[in-house]
Amino acid sequence: MITFRVEKRSGLARASTMTTPHGEIAMPAFMPVGTQGTVKSLAPEEVSGTGARILIANTYHLWLRPGPEIVRAHGGLHRFMRWPHAIATDSGGYQAFSLAELRKLGEDGFEFASHLDGSRRFLSPEEAMRIQGLLGSDIALQLDVCPPAGAPEDELVRAVERTTRWAVRCLETRDPTQALFGIVQGGTNVALRLRHAAELGALPLDGLALGGFSVGEPPAQMHQALSAVAPALDELRPRYLMGVGTPTDLIRAIGCGVDLFDCVLPTRNARNGQAFTSFGRLVIKNARYREDPLPLDPACACPVCRGGFSRSYLRHLYVAGELLAHRFLSLHNLHFYQDLVARARQAIGAGKYADWAERRLAELELPEGRDVSSDSDENRGHETG
Repeated sequence: MITFRVEKRSGLARASTMTTPHGEIAMPAFMPVGTQGTVKSLAPEEVSGTGARILIANTYHLWLRPGPEIVRAHGGLHRFMRWPHAIATDSGGYQAFSLAELRKLGEDGFEFASHLDGSRRFLSPEEAMRIQGLLGSDIALQLDVCPPAGAPEDELVRAVERTTRWAVRCLETRDPTQALFGIVQGGTNVALRLRHAAELGALPLDGLALGGFSVGEPPAQMHQALSAVAPALDELRPRYLMGVGTPTDLIRAIGCGVDLFDCVLPTRNARNGQAFTSFGRLVIKNARYREDPLPLDPACACPVCRGGFSRSYLRHLYVAGELLAHRFLSLHNLHFYQDLVARARQAIGAGKYADWAERRLAELELPEGRDVSSDSDENRGHETG
């Protein structure tokens, strides 16, 4: 189980500590995505070295391969992947959204055709809890219904009502050693989101997550809904924004009172040759870096920048298709995200979050790093790290 306490506030932003069976987590915090029991291309000690003290793995993918029984036979996911810190596991609800053509939704759960071999699977709230119990994560997520962007109101209402009923079923069958977070849905319909937050807030859940954002809606709509909904979540429980997002998303959401994040961007964008820097994004394959002797970010203290690896060398690795490029860029990007939330915590502790956020957002918009659009949908994501 977990405990949670808010220690400092600056406006709506909160600096807090969540204590889990595998250690304390200073929040706001960012969880690297370890979908299949690994943060892609990096060893556990490298991920830990960025400052991460919690990561998130995926129920659906580990259910299909290697199977939760195998993970349990090895002592649970912590021992299986040799990760000594906290682990959260997503329930599979987002995969039901993203793999819509392979599943059928009913009151009892989702019927899947496995994307690996086509075998039939059925994921119910009870099965999601059983799988996560076998995995042994510190935090389990309820099975939810994630409607697509632009869904009509009646579909949003059905998703919200079913998610509430499934939260009750998850509570009834949870592993008592695991914390359980409920997932607030409702699209960008603020009134419906607030209603759902109140319904889940009345249940004995250990935390409240905001799901169904960054699924195709315009970023401005997402931020508008977040600014109204996040502060309304129970202030005595952790607030988790699922699958979001860019550095600017994190800064804005922290200002709304969000405590916890996950997103695939740091590692997925690394594999596409993008580095996050203090001045925006840098696309290493660009010809302008062919002879550039500078590190990715002169202001960065990650092992790649501190180790003196130049943009020219990293570009060479990437263009040559060397796996070390993926590793180095992933390591740098995860370090950038951990540094970002650490500096946010410092600003909250000093009571100056709004000033820090305004300055940081301006820095991220400087032209030197604006190689790609920072808020395009193709650069957002939940599913694989």
